[in-house]
Amino acid sequence: MTARMHTTDHAGDDRPPPVRPAFDAVTWKEIVHLLVNLPVAVVGFVYTVSMVGVSGGLAVTAVGLPLLACGLFLSRQLGRLDRARARVLLGVRVDEPTPIPGPKRSGGFFPWLWTSLKDPVAWRTVLYGLVRLPWGVLTFTVVLTGLFVLWPVLPYVTRLLADADRAMVRGLLSPSDDLERRIAELETDRTVVVDTSAADLRRIERDLHDGAQARLVALAMGLGLAKEKLLADPEGAAAMVDEAHGEVKLALQELRDLARGIHPAVLTDRGLDAALSSVAARCLVPVKVAVDLPARPAEAIEGIAYFVVSELLQNVSKHAAARGAAVEVWRAGPRLLIRVSDDGRGGARPEGGSGMAGLAERLGAVDGVFVVDSPEGRGTVVTAELPWRDRSAAPPRH
Repeated sequence: MTARMHTTDHAGDDRPPPVRPAFDAVTWKEIVHLLVNLPVAVVGFVYTVSMVGVSGGLAVTAVGLPLLACGLFLSRQLGRLDRARARVLLGVRVDEPTPIPGPKRSGGFFPWLWTSLKDPVAWRTVLYGLVRLPWGVLTFTVVLTGLFVLWPVLPYVTRLLADADRAMVRGLLSPSDDLERRIAELETDRTVVVDTSAADLRRIERDLHDGAQARLVALAMGLGLAKEKLLADPEGAAAMVDEAHGEVKLALQELRDLARGIHPAVLTDRGLDAALSSVAARCLVPVKVAVDLPARPAEAIEGIAYFVVSELLQNVSKHAAARGAAVEVWRAGPRLLIRVSDDGRGGARPEGGSGMAGLAERLGAVDGVFVVDSPEGRGTVVTAELPWRDRSAAPPRH
C-alpha cells in the first residue's frame, strides 16, 4: 500500500494580523486584490461561459466532449493563477490539486476523457468563475468608493471582503486531496482485487488441468484397457487396476492440496491457530506458531491472513536457508497483526520475485500494510497488518 501523506491548512497559519486604523502592508495587499477582482473576474466569466456554451452546443457531435475536456483543463490552469494571486495578496496557502494524468498514463483516450469530464477540481473552478463576476463588481465598487468616502473604516471593510474571498478560495479552489487520493486508491485497489482474482482462477485452472485432470484421464484410459484384458489376461488386468488405484490416491492428494491452497477445511472449522499450525507442520524448517486472538475475525480477513502466512512460510522453505522460523498473530485495537520471522540469510526484497509484491498488493487492496525487514545475513522479519472486522453470526442450520 502506498504511503498516504496528508496536508492540513491551519487557520492560525493563514490568519492576517489584526486590523488597525492605519493602513499596513497586509491591508494594501487586500485592497489591491479586491480591486483586481473585477478584471480577473471578467476574463474568467467570459472564458467559462464561452467554454461551457460552445462545448455544450457541440456535445451532440464527436468534438463536443473532447472540447469540453480541454476546456476543463484550461479552467484548472485559471484556478492555478487564482490560487497564486490569493497566495501572494491574501496569504492563503492552498495546495495544488493532483494533476489529471495524460491519455497514455490513463490507459487510453477514452479513460482520459472520462476522468477529465468528471474532474471535481475543474468543475469547482468553473463554478468559481461564474460566481466571481458579481462578486468582483461588488468588491471593486465598494473598495474604490471607500478610498474616497470610507477612508476611516476602509481597513475593516477591506478585511471583511478579503475574508470572504479567502473562504471562497479555500472552498472552491482547494484540491480536496484526501477525497481525491482516497478515490484513486480505491480504484487502484479494485483493479488489484480483480487482477488477483483472475490470477487465482488461472492458477486453479492450471493446477487442475496439469495435475488431477491429467491423472484422471490416465486413470480412465487404464481402466478401459484393464476391462478389455479382464477375460484374456486376468493377471495383467489386475496389475493395471492396481496401478489405477495408485493413480486415484495421487489424484485425491492433489485435489486435497489444491483445496487446501484455496481455503482449507481446517481454517473453516477450527480457525487460524489450527490452520497455521498445519501449514507450519509442512514447512521444511521448524516453525513456532503463536496465535493470540480474542475471537475469530471475519472470514475474508481470516482467509487473507492464512494465505499471507502460507506464502511466507513457502518462501522460508525455498529461499531463506533458515534453521528455524516463527509465526505470531495477535490483535492490536482495530488491526490484526502478523509477524513471520526466520534466521536465514536475509536479503529478501518485495520486488525480488519471491511473491512478496503480490502479497503487498493483496494486503493493500483491503487497507493493509506489508513491511519487510531483511538485512543481508541476519534473517528476515515480515510484518503484516490487516483491518480487524468481527465475524458475522453464522446462519442457523436446519
